[in-house]
Amino acid sequence: MNATFTTPPRPFDVTVLFSQLAPLARTATRLHPRPGSPTVHDSSVGGPLLWPVDEPWPYCEEPHDRRAALRINSPDDIRLQRRVLAAAAARLHLDPEAPEQTPEEQEALDLIRAGWPWFDGPIPLVPVAQLYARDMPFPCPPDADLLQVLWCPFDHETAHPKTALFWRSSATVTVTDVLDTPPEPPIVQDGWYLPEPCLFAPEQVTEFPHPMELDKELRDQLNDRSRWETIDPAQYNAYAYDPGELYLNNLCTAPGWKTGGWTRWSPTDPVDRTCPECGTEAVPLLTIASSEWDGGSATWIAEEDQPTPGPPPLGARDGDFTLIDITGGNNLQLHVCPSSPYHPHFELLQ
Repeated sequence: MNATFTTPPRPFDVTVLFSQLAPLARTATRLHPRPGSPTVHDSSVGGPLLWPVDEPWPYCEEPHDRRAALRINSPDDIRLQRRVLAAAAARLHLDPEAPEQTPEEQEALDLIRAGWPWFDGPIPLVPVAQLYARDMPFPCPPDADLLQVLWCPFDHETAHPKTALFWRSSATVTVTDVLDTPPEPPIVQDGWYLPEPCLFAPEQVTEFPHPMELDKELRDQLNDRSRWETIDPAQYNAYAYDPGELYLNNLCTAPGWKTGGWTRWSPTDPVDRTCPECGTEAVPLLTIASSEWDGGSATWIAEEDQPTPGPPPLGARDGDFTLIDITGGNNLQLHVCPSSPYHPHFELLQ
C-alpha cells in the first residue's frame, strides 16, 4: 500500500446542529491513489491484474466513434508523452531558465501530437482498478475477495467509458497462473482513459447524504443561516450567504476516489438506482474520480498534500494523480446491488 494520508477534521460536528443527520452517517473509504509501481498482489489504479492465464481477456465489441476524440494515440505514446512532460517540469523547477523541451523531447511530442490512424475492430479493455477486500471495505460477494474494474477507453452512448466488473477469489489464482502480458488497445481516446499506475492509501471518513437526498424540512434547516450562527463565525463566514454550500462542500460527501459512503450528486439530481433483477436499491461501490479535490472542496485536501518545497508529483497540481479525466472533471460512480454484487451494476456520471 501507499503512504498514509490524513483528511483534516471537519470544521465542526454537523450532528450537533442537526441531530436528524446522526442516524444517516455512513463510512466511506477515501483511497488516495498516488503514483507507484503496483504488482498483481496490490490494490491499485491502472496496475497489473491478478488475471488467470487461461481466462480470456475481455474486449469491447461495440462500434467506436472517432469524432469523439480530440486525438487518437497508442498507450505507449501516451506514456512517453507523460514521461517527457514530467522530465521537463522537473528540469524547469531546478532551472527556470532551462528550455521547456529539449530538441529530442520536442521531436517526440510533435510525433505524438500528430496522432495515430483510426482502428476499426474489437478493443481490449483497460485495467482501471483492482481492489482487495483485505485492504478496504466494499460490497463484496461471499465467494470473492477481489474486485477488478476494466473499461473501454472510448466514450460510449453514455459519453463516458463503459465499465466491466469482475469478481474473483484471489486464493484460486496462483502466481504461476497469472497472465503476464494482457493485450492492450492499439489506440485510446485522448489519453484521458489510460490510468497512471497508482497505489492506494485507504482512509475511512464519515459522510452524510447530499442535500437533495434529504427531506424538505431538513433541507430548509440546512439553508437557515440562523442555525449556523450558533457556532463560531470563523467556521462558516465564507459561506454566510449560502450556508447550504458549507454543508455540501465540507460536511457532506468526500471528493476523490472512494468506496462506500453516499452518492455525490452533481450535476444531476438523484435518480432511481433500483436493481432491475431484484428491486433492491443499489449502493455506492466505487467512485472513479477525475481529481482528489477541486476549488470547492479544499478542506478535504489531505494534510500530507499541503504544498511543500520541490517539484510536485505527477498530477499533484490539481489533485489528478491518476491522470484520468472524465468528461471535463466529473466522477464515474459505480453502484451495485447489496443483495448480490453479481447483478448488473449502475454507472452514474456525476
